[in-house]
Amino acid sequence: MPADQPATPNLSVNLAPRAKRELILRNPVMTASGTFSNGLEFARVLDYSRLGGIVSKGVTLRPRRGNPNPRIVETPAGMLNSIGFQNVGVSKLLHDVAPVWETWDTPVVVNMLGDTVGEFARLAEALDGAAGVAGVEVNISCPNLDVGGIEFGRDPAAAAAVTEAVRGSTSLPVIVKLTPGVTDIAAIACAVERAGADAICVANSFVGMAIDVQKRRPRTNRTVAGLTGPAIKPLALRLTWETARAVEIPVVGCGGIMDGRDALEFLLAGASAVQIGTAMFRDPWAALRVVDEVEEWCAREGVSQISEVVGQLQVD
Repeated sequence: MPADQPATPNLSVNLAPRAKRELILRNPVMTASGTFSNGLEFARVLDYSRLGGIVSKGVTLRPRRGNPNPRIVETPAGMLNSIGFQNVGVSKLLHDVAPVWETWDTPVVVNMLGDTVGEFARLAEALDGAAGVAGVEVNISCPNLDVGGIEFGRDPAAAAAVTEAVRGSTSLPVIVKLTPGVTDIAAIACAVERAGADAICVANSFVGMAIDVQKRRPRTNRTVAGLTGPAIKPLALRLTWETARAVEIPVVGCGGIMDGRDALEFLLAGASAVQIGTAMFRDPWAALRVVDEVEEWCAREGVSQISEVVGQLQVD
């Protein structure tokens, strides 16, 4: 290697260093649940081997049709979504989709949601040991449902109960995805860490709304929906920083990340990895671009290991 050419940095991350089964990412960039489907459609245009990890579309025990249209509305600096967890159900996922994941060399984490603690446990049990499944992301933060989701994520005891049930039902790495709609996210994070979470994802969408002034009705099928995109990035960044300071397990930052600089902000704030979501709707190659930009920045700055960046925010 020429003397003036920077060395290629090591971007690999272990998101579950305490787990029975580690979750090794080749770099800290993952796709976010609900923005990448199950990855099969993107396989025709993306090189998955360049991604750190993929998070599946959320799955439930039984298939769901989701909410009626309109389910997505563009907003200034973001979008509102009210999909309602449309999915094929865990049995069909394991039969039709997981065998394809098994052929990929990028780990796939399955996002899952139950209406009860028992349903979360049954999902974890069904996914345990399944070929092609590298981990589970426990969704206690979906804002577009009448039952489950965000209701579990607003209370430390309820969040811990779900986490404990999942931890007791699988040997897979367990990531718990938190809601931003709480007064003290650190309290929720600490509760799920004590209950056995291997990592924490911060955070799901914020609750927002849009109104059609001509019709005098909400612009989405439900009055409120989940707000994502650049508009929420400063808020998600602050929550990531607060969470990383409170726990000792890895944190995955998520919310409004559009480029490599955004991702680096989350890493400096304490995230060990990041998820790219809304950016994928505008640019299907956004996650790969983030990987390239993070790697280029590390090379320029003389960073040899990505761990040298994590949590290195300087605060007076």
